Amino acid sequence: MEDIKVSLITISYNSRKSIEATIKSVLAQDYPHIEYIIVDGGSTDGTMDIVNHYKDRIAKIISEPDRGISDAFNKGIALATGHLIGIVNSDDLVIPGAISNVVSEYEEGIDIYRGNLIIENHKTNSKYREIPSMQFSITPVFVSVSHGATFVTKDAYLKYGTYDVKMRYAMDLDFLIRSYKQGARMKYINHDIEIFNTGGVTNTPLEKKKQEYIYLARKNGASMLRAYCFYYSMKVVNWGKKALDLIDPDLKKKIRMRRQ
Repeated sequence: MEDIKVSLITISYNSRKSIEATIKSVLAQDYPHIEYIIVDGGSTDGTMDIVNHYKDRIAKIISEPDRGISDAFNKGIALATGHLIGIVNSDDLVIPGAISNVVSEYEEGIDIYRGNLIIENHKTNSKYREIPSMQFSITPVFVSVSHGATFVTKDAYLKYGTYDVKMRYAMDLDFLIRSYKQGARMKYINHDIEIFNTGGVTNTPLEKKKQEYIYLARKNGASMLRAYCFYYSMKVVNWGKKALDLIDPDLKKKIRMRRQ
């Protein structure tokens, strides 16, 4: 499988403090056929000074205003020429040897590859492995999105579509639901792929995401009643997670590590 080309996309906006570590984690991969693409939203904090320091080893760089995270994802996908496309955000790290492990699992006919995500929370000094979900209902309450450990073929993006620019938080879940509904073939890769640092939009309060989650459910075929039940079920689960953090954080880790 040495001829499989992999495109890795990093989107950024004012990421000066973290993007260099992300870039180094990509450039340190031992797999030779990586096309690295950076899509910047017009940073003003010196992010591009760091990016340009490595420009000779980055295949494509753009820096311009965009319409949000989904739009930036889609710009990177449009530029990508690899068989497989992965996304590593500008405060996350690709684990050494991860891309070689992904390519070793390549099979003709597979649309989406799903690996393990290592989640780190520096505020609570916690770290655990998230096993990706492999099935998606139109209102999935208990689900591991594991976007940073997901690789999608270029053909699959052409077949199932890219990311909904109306969405700011759950565009990756929407893509997985949509692809699963249309019969995408997914393969689980039992390898740790990326270190995901909690922060950014991940920490946005659930209440601010309410209309987006209702929109997600409705666009994928749920009734209005089911869409609202979906959102409030997520609120209950969120309360439960907070309670577990106080009572027994280790139990929360075991739940998140469960294969779904």
